[in-house]
Amino acid sequence: MMNLFHEVSQACSRITTEKYSTSFSSAINLLHKDLRKPIYNVYGFVRFADEIVDTFHGHDKAALLAEFKEATYLALDRGISLNPILHSFQLTVNQYSIDRSLIDAFLYSMELDLDKRSYDRAGYEEYIYGSAEVVGLMCLFVFCEGNTALYEELKPFARSLGAAFQKVNFLRDLKADYERLDRTYFPECDFRNFTVHEKASIEKDIQDDFDNAFSGIVKLPAKARFGVYVAYKYYLSLFKKIKKLPPQSILEDRIRIPDYGKMVIVAKAGIRSQLNLL
Repeated sequence: MMNLFHEVSQACSRITTEKYSTSFSSAINLLHKDLRKPIYNVYGFVRFADEIVDTFHGHDKAALLAEFKEATYLALDRGISLNPILHSFQLTVNQYSIDRSLIDAFLYSMELDLDKRSYDRAGYEEYIYGSAEVVGLMCLFVFCEGNTALYEELKPFARSLGAAFQKVNFLRDLKADYERLDRTYFPECDFRNFTVHEKASIEKDIQDDFDNAFSGIVKLPAKARFGVYVAYKYYLSLFKKIKKLPPQSILEDRIRIPDYGKMVIVAKAGIRSQLNLL
């Protein structure tokens, strides 16, 4: 019956992913079937932690995050948790021997979101690493399936992809972060007077991350390559849409890629895959 508990727990992580991010869940479904559950398990974990610091207003977020952190390490050590999200996460961490320092860095970044309101350059880079790059590295552990040499080779590219995704999220969510959460992640930017020059500087940094990430995507194992490429194209399309807008526009509206646009991305990616262009 333990297998049933594993199955139910992992279903919770899948449902969490599907409800919170249609883009990520559709990209995960394009991975080889062996990789889908473990990646859902990673996403469910990071999503719940993020919800604590971003959404649970009116509750003691610090206490909730501390309890979540303690329960995470207990789950990893015991190999079981009655929290289905944490149980499914520990299954993946222990199966793929994911480096716990990545989990430490992620939870530290979530703790920063409790009180930190702005960042200098060093703090920004530290936050990006902990909140996003390490998530890419956790997924890379799964994609490499124990091939440590390949993991080490692809680490810089996985970090770049995670950073690109997070920075695009920051641009997309400027209005909510600034007005609702009183946060400004990008250093040296005055969002009361967000200029074309500041926006262009941020976009140059993001483009560099995307360019570096693509060099690693083409080297991924075949079981992971197509799904990761589609996620990359989703975010690259969103980024290109944001680049076309004046600074004030992204402070007024949350930019999205419509469902039909996502379908076109998948179709074009499929053609490239069939032609061995990935």
